[in-house]
Amino acid sequence: MVDIKLATNHLLDQKAQCLVFFVEQDFTFSKTLQECSDCFFPHLKKLMKERDFTGAALSTLLIPVPLEKGITNLLFIGLGKPSRSKKVIDVEIMRRAIGKMIRIAEKNNYATLSFSLPSSKLFGVKTDYLAKQIAITANMACYQFDKFITDKKSKLLHDFTIEILVATKDRKAILAGIKDGKTVAASVNNARTWIDSPASDMTPTQMAKNAQAIAKKHGLKITVFDGKKVKELGMGGMEAVSRGSDQDCRFVILEYKTKKKTAPTIGLVGKGITFDSGGLSLKPATYMEGMKDDMSGSAAVIATMEAIAQLKPDVNVVAVAALAENMPGAKAFKPGDVITFYNGKTAEILNTDAEGRLVLADALAYITDKFKLDALFDVATLTGACLYALGPFFCGLMSQHDDLIKKAQKASDISGDRVWPLPFHDDYKPAIKSNFADIKNVGDKRYMAGTTTAGFFLQNFVGDTPWVHLDIAGTAFDVPDISYFRPGATGFGVRLFVELLMNWK
Repeated sequence: MVDIKLATNHLLDQKAQCLVFFVEQDFTFSKTLQECSDCFFPHLKKLMKERDFTGAALSTLLIPVPLEKGITNLLFIGLGKPSRSKKVIDVEIMRRAIGKMIRIAEKNNYATLSFSLPSSKLFGVKTDYLAKQIAITANMACYQFDKFITDKKSKLLHDFTIEILVATKDRKAILAGIKDGKTVAASVNNARTWIDSPASDMTPTQMAKNAQAIAKKHGLKITVFDGKKVKELGMGGMEAVSRGSDQDCRFVILEYKTKKKTAPTIGLVGKGITFDSGGLSLKPATYMEGMKDDMSGSAAVIATMEAIAQLKPDVNVVAVAALAENMPGAKAFKPGDVITFYNGKTAEILNTDAEGRLVLADALAYITDKFKLDALFDVATLTGACLYALGPFFCGLMSQHDDLIKKAQKASDISGDRVWPLPFHDDYKPAIKSNFADIKNVGDKRYMAGTTTAGFFLQNFVGDTPWVHLDIAGTAFDVPDISYFRPGATGFGVRLFVELLMNWK
C-alpha cells in the first residue's frame, strides 16, 4: 500500500529516508542540485561525473549520506531526452522511473520517500494526469502476491509513504489525480491478485463471488448463471468446455448505468478459463504451469467495473465474464465433436485446447442479443501465436471498425496498456471454414496467422455490432523489464478500459 501525501515546502527540508530527484539527460547542475550538494554532499557534481551519471533514461545514482542523527539517502533517476518528434518525454518513462524508485526502496528498506513533482510540461500533459499516472504506477509497483510465503524475511517491503512537493496552485488538481489513480490501481491489483491465486482457489464459483462482492459494494446490477442455466440457454461452448471438470461454470453479467439519458452503451467481454489443461488435447507440462492466468480477460473486465462504478463515466457499461475450467475428465468434449452456440451457429472441434474462443462465442452472442450496444470489446489470453507475433509488450488488436481502433489506440496512449493492430482482412476468413459444421475452432494451417483466424472465429458471434478483439496472451503475465511489474500478473486491460470509458467522447 502506498500513502501519498502532498507538501509545499522545500524538498531538502523533508525527513524522508530517501530524497528522490528526477533529472533529464544532460541536465544542468541546477540551483536545487547545488543546494543539495551544499546541504548533504559537497562533491555531488564531481561524483556524478565520475559515475558517468548523465540522466540517461532510467539510469540511477544512489548516495547514502551519514548525518549526526542517521542517514539520508539521495536517489537520482534519469528521465532521458525528449523525443525528436513530440519534443517531450514519454510519460511511460516517468512510470518506469517511479517503478525504479519503488524497487530501490524495497531493496534498501526505505519506507518513506520524497520528491518534487516534475513539471507536467516536460511530458506535454496536464498536471492532474501526471499525478494520476504516478499514483497508479506507485501502487502497481508495490503489489506482490506473497500470501503463501511464510518466511517473513523473504517478503519485500510494500508499505510506503511518499511525500510529493507541489506548487500550491496545483494542489487541488493533483489531489484529484491521485484519488483517481488510487482507484484505478486498486482495481488493477485486485485483478492481479485473482490471476496470481492458485487455480484450486480461484475457481469459476469464486470468481463469480468476487464479482458479486464488487456489485454489492458499489451498487452494480449483477446476474450469474450456473451450468444448468447455461445449458438451458443453449450455450454449447460454455457447456462443452466445462464438461470435463468437476467445477461448475459461471456466466457473470455486470451492469453499470450512468445518469445521462442519451449515453451510449459499451460492452466488455472477458475470457475466464480459471485453469486450462488443454482438455483432451493435453498441453505439455511446461505449457501448463502458468495456465491459472487464462482467466486474465475476465479478471480485467470485472476489475474495470469496480473502477468505473467509483469513477462514474458518462456511458453505460455491460460486462460479461465467461468462467470455466478446461479439464480432461471422463465427460470432456472431444476432437471431432460439433457444438451449437447460443446464436445457433455450429463449430467442429479440432483441438480442445482452442477452448477460449468457444466460451467467448457464447458470451459475445449473448451480450449482442440481450443488449443494444454501441460498441463491444472482448479481451482474452487467446493464442500463443499472438505472443510470438508481438512479444510481451503489446497486445494484439483486431477490428474492421476504424473509429473503434482509433479510440482503443488513444486509450492505450493515455493508460500505458499498449495495443498494436494486427491484420484483420477478409482474406483470412476462409481459414475457419469447416466441412462438417459452420466453422471450425482451429484455422487451416495454410493461412497460418493463428491470432487473426481466431479473431475471425469470434466475428461469427457479434452480428453487426461494432467490435474490437484484444488478444492479451503476451501482456497478461510475466512481462519482463518493466519496473512497475514483477513476475506474475500485470492486470492488463483495466487501465486501458478505464481510460477508454472515461474518455469515450
